[in-house]
Amino acid sequence: MVIDTVKIFIPAAIAFFVGVGITPILSHYLYKYKMWRKTGKVDMGGNETPIFNSLHKDYESKTPKMGGVVIWGSVFLTVLIIWFVAKIFPGTITNKLNFLNRSQTWLPFFTLIVGSLIGLIDDFLEAKGIGDHAAGGLSLKKRLFIVFLISLVGAYWFFVKLGVSSVAIPFDGIVDIGWLFIPFFSLVMLTVYASGVIDGIDGLAGGVFASAFAGYAIIAQYQHQIDIAAFCTVIVGAILAFLWFNIPPARFYMSETGSMGLSLTLAVVAFLTDAHVDGKGILVLPIIAFPLTITVLSNVIQVTSKKLRHKKVFLIAPLHHHFEAIGWPSYKVTMRYWVISIVFTLIGVIIALSGHAL
Repeated sequence: MVIDTVKIFIPAAIAFFVGVGITPILSHYLYKYKMWRKTGKVDMGGNETPIFNSLHKDYESKTPKMGGVVIWGSVFLTVLIIWFVAKIFPGTITNKLNFLNRSQTWLPFFTLIVGSLIGLIDDFLEAKGIGDHAAGGLSLKKRLFIVFLISLVGAYWFFVKLGVSSVAIPFDGIVDIGWLFIPFFSLVMLTVYASGVIDGIDGLAGGVFASAFAGYAIIAQYQHQIDIAAFCTVIVGAILAFLWFNIPPARFYMSETGSMGLSLTLAVVAFLTDAHVDGKGILVLPIIAFPLTITVLSNVIQVTSKKLRHKKVFLIAPLHHHFEAIGWPSYKVTMRYWVISIVFTLIGVIIALSGHAL
């Protein structure tokens, strides 16, 4: 229906313009209060990263963190604007545009805001040099524990509230895994969160996440989950606003307040488009988010090799920094990752929709 198409794309456009509009205000305060890293970057465990710091020494300093506020702030304001308009001017069209509801979008919206606010705290502490390690910020253990708690809330909602205990297999069927759905949900969310370290090059993370959410918008729309499709496109619109200012030279970095919220929300959206609605959303996640997948795998391979062989497989992990280390310009890494993201998103969408049809 035409109204469904309008519902999916009009909020996305609103989110984009809201994001562009709030960025000058955010930038002013980020630069005014010098919200950037005061020391070299550290890895997720708080260890120094000399190769990364050498590669990025010319432009890493004095560029603020917390740019992810543009993304979740735009989504929040867009949801608020549409809800407010529907209440003040009730009608068929305004009510239809309101995509926030208990059955489809409460959980991903809650996940986005909570994850982003926790990431914001981590970014603030790191910018001020306060925290659990020399560079500041929350330790990896604390962040993983927080993500684990959020995953339990999500798993409870699916397993108890929605009665979901199954996972869909493309071209095959649905497999009921019973109570194992809870640890499986937590494992997926923790893994997707770990992929947030892809936020290390101007424009890279934004393009990858935008492609993934666009893919799930298509899947949700095909499965008649119009509110989820609208929510995903709103995130895409907000990310595009962020990318407008994040392309080299970046005005700010997405950092934890963006990557944590987006990664956790992506995991929730994948489950919402899966067996819950006889869809195929979860097992195509590694394909749709292929750059995130290889980011996690490259870290796992590097750490495992260092522990077992006492040798590194990559000059630096994750993989996108390895490409920088061997001489690729950062913009080339970003653009090629964007291309790969789009191609694998299309492949994942085709598999999900074909499996659904079969």
